[in-house]
Amino acid sequence: MIDGYGKMGDVKNARKLFEDMPGRNAVSWSTIMAAYSRIGNFKEVLNLFRRMQEVGTKPNESVLVSVLTACAHLGALTQGLWIHSYAKRYNLDSNPILATALVDMYSKCSCVELAFSVFEGIPSKDAGAWNAIISGFAMNGDARKALELFNKMAIDGTRPTETTFVAVLTACTHAKLVEEGLTFFEQMDTLYGIEPKLEHHACVVDLLARAGKLDKAEQFIEEKMGGIEGGDANAWGALLGACRIYGNVEIGNRIWKKIASVGVADCGTHVLSYNIYREAGWEMEAKTVRRLISESGLKKKPGCSMIEVDGLVEEFLAGDLFHPQAPEICKMLDSLFNVDNQT
Repeated sequence: MIDGYGKMGDVKNARKLFEDMPGRNAVSWSTIMAAYSRIGNFKEVLNLFRRMQEVGTKPNESVLVSVLTACAHLGALTQGLWIHSYAKRYNLDSNPILATALVDMYSKCSCVELAFSVFEGIPSKDAGAWNAIISGFAMNGDARKALELFNKMAIDGTRPTETTFVAVLTACTHAKLVEEGLTFFEQMDTLYGIEPKLEHHACVVDLLARAGKLDKAEQFIEEKMGGIEGGDANAWGALLGACRIYGNVEIGNRIWKKIASVGVADCGTHVLSYNIYREAGWEMEAKTVRRLISESGLKKKPGCSMIEVDGLVEEFLAGDLFHPQAPEICKMLDSLFNVDNQT
């Protein structure tokens, strides 16, 4: 029942059933953690794991995978290191699913060398393990290593998946390897029989846009993604962001008018368009976009940062003063700002 509610996203009823259980084993703890993981409430996954430790229930591989996934999303490296140490102590790190979760956790915590060390120790590497390490090097800016591993994956005889190509295209984007990226995109269908999805198209738009090939990025959306109605917010956002970086108000203006005319502009594209106009000195257009933002009630999601202190993850939003130690934090920040001004 808990698993059923969890898979439907109904964590409220799943949690009620869990709390009403007269006794809980590792399976029930794993199930409720997985429910919270599915809805992205990773802080609660760690809270549940602490409760599980307090009552003395020994975690199984599924629990550890859920906790590692939470650590990866929250950047909770200290907790992740503890899980790795625990898995080693009880010879659980040979489990390929757990090992892949470790690779992903270390990669997302910017410890890519540790991720690679774990990857190298996996005796039989499946596509998930290869995807995790290729993505790890790609997201940490080492495109050449990511592409080298992709080639080794092919030599190993492991067939790439859709996720593999997202990682490879991301690597090409960060290194501005335009021709290589376009070749990989074409090979998805011609060589591997994988039909590119929306996220792969968005990656190519980002690849072209970041390299300054704004006309080609716009053309790609029109020809490959079905134009205005086919392009998604990520693709339009990538192109508008590049227009701002390269100061190309003409293309930015054209894109904004297209997406605004059919009502597919979200808050992010509104803000990008406003900034493009404002920075180019197009005051009237900037005021028009600003008015649209105000009238539609759109609100930009506030910036968020997280730090790990003594194994606990603290989250801060821009302008957020609800933390119990907010006065002390603000006082410390003010003192740092004053020192910086004095120097």
